Amino acid sequence: MAATPTRIGLAGLAVMGQNLALNIAEKGFPISVYNRTTSKVDETVERAKKEGNLPLYGFHDPESFVLSIQKPRVIIILVKAGAPVDQTIKTLSSYMEKGDCIIDGGNEWYENTERREKEVAELGLLYLGMGVSGGEEGARNGPSLMPGGSFEAYKNIEDILLKVAAQVPDSGPCVTYIGKGGSGNFVKMVHNGIEYGDMQLIAEAYDVLKSVGKLSNDELHQAFSEWNKGELLSFLIEITADIFGIKDDKADGYLVDKVLDKTGMKGTGKWTVQQAAELSVAAPTIASSLDSRFLSGLKDERVQAAKVFKSCGVSDILVEQSVDKKQLIDDVRKALYASKICSYAQGMNLIRAKSAEKGWGLKLGELARIWKGGCIIRAIFLDRIKQAYDRNADLANLLVDEEFAKEVVERQSAWRRVVCLAINSGISTPGMSSSLAYFDTYRRERLPANLVQAQRDYFGAHTYERADLSGSFHTEWFKIAKQSKI
Repeated sequence: MAATPTRIGLAGLAVMGQNLALNIAEKGFPISVYNRTTSKVDETVERAKKEGNLPLYGFHDPESFVLSIQKPRVIIILVKAGAPVDQTIKTLSSYMEKGDCIIDGGNEWYENTERREKEVAELGLLYLGMGVSGGEEGARNGPSLMPGGSFEAYKNIEDILLKVAAQVPDSGPCVTYIGKGGSGNFVKMVHNGIEYGDMQLIAEAYDVLKSVGKLSNDELHQAFSEWNKGELLSFLIEITADIFGIKDDKADGYLVDKVLDKTGMKGTGKWTVQQAAELSVAAPTIASSLDSRFLSGLKDERVQAAKVFKSCGVSDILVEQSVDKKQLIDDVRKALYASKICSYAQGMNLIRAKSAEKGWGLKLGELARIWKGGCIIRAIFLDRIKQAYDRNADLANLLVDEEFAKEVVERQSAWRRVVCLAINSGISTPGMSSSLAYFDTYRRERLPANLVQAQRDYFGAHTYERADLSGSFHTEWFKIAKQSKI
């Protein structure tokens, strides 16, 4: 029990909640914690003692928890998205007073945040939806934080967030006030979509190097460790290198080879792709990563399909190709980097489109800055993205930034070689292939879309525009075609 009121409260003590609470306490802010299952409260209090007698105080009932916090009260909730959030708000708000503030730190659908902000405003409460990225390690030692909603609420907690967030030399704490409404949740959702794309591209790089290049886990560990010293320096490349080096503790060999090839998901990637479709923003790299997760889930079907095609003479690898390993590693590195630029370009364009629709006024360069540390997609590459938006805040697409354009052009031959090699070997690289198609489509002045529009006008009188005249046109294609056949 705290003798004097604590600075902040946190409700919901699963792994992320516990770690964030301990992080806040460690930064010198006395914190009250509460969980519906009280054993989690005691567990967190024990951890606080063990980790340096941190100023963390546990409460078994919601009323004493709320009343232990100094006014205006700030309470972070970290529970499962959806109905549990509404239930927790209902429980806690009955003891809260006008001017108090609730912050939802979960992966919530942005419209739910906007609804809740309106609902609690009727009780005189302030509300923030805050994306938290970095997993359990980030939550404990410094995550990337994306708060959106009430600016007044943000100001009430800014001093805490600035200390709790990941700290990056030269660019500061990885937190900023994102914008109004559900913008914080939306930005975190797209962050997760980009993360899906990143992970898929890395998996494809692994597949090509292992299946075509015949690299051992030791060689893969060395290649990824080397990549992590250059342009691909990032959390995901670092952990991938680590994974290749870990031996199985239950049998011979490496653990990665024993992991079942079925990828789980929580839903943020699906939301990202749905939003891209709603806003007519092309996001093929992110979409292909989602499709790959769906297909990975069909494990039993794929086992049967492999048997069917084997009996038809199609083996796992179509053509065994002799490759120069050193050259292949270099080509795959370049293909991965170029594809990654496309994935981030798609994510940023999606954020920009939503910001324009909602009037959020989001600053893309600032988002790149707060993703540089703490979060799962943290990478040295984000520095370059920030610089691109600093050079031109209205940049239409990352691909046309002069620096990125030059880099893609320098890597495109390697990129094409890798995709062709994969296709000829029967290895699917949907992320790299769709990224390359995105680049090739975007850079071409003229596309075959004129034919599609002519077809639409032929069967549905949808009209078309002309390249040489202004206005809208319709042609009686059917009649003209019929006459010419007579």
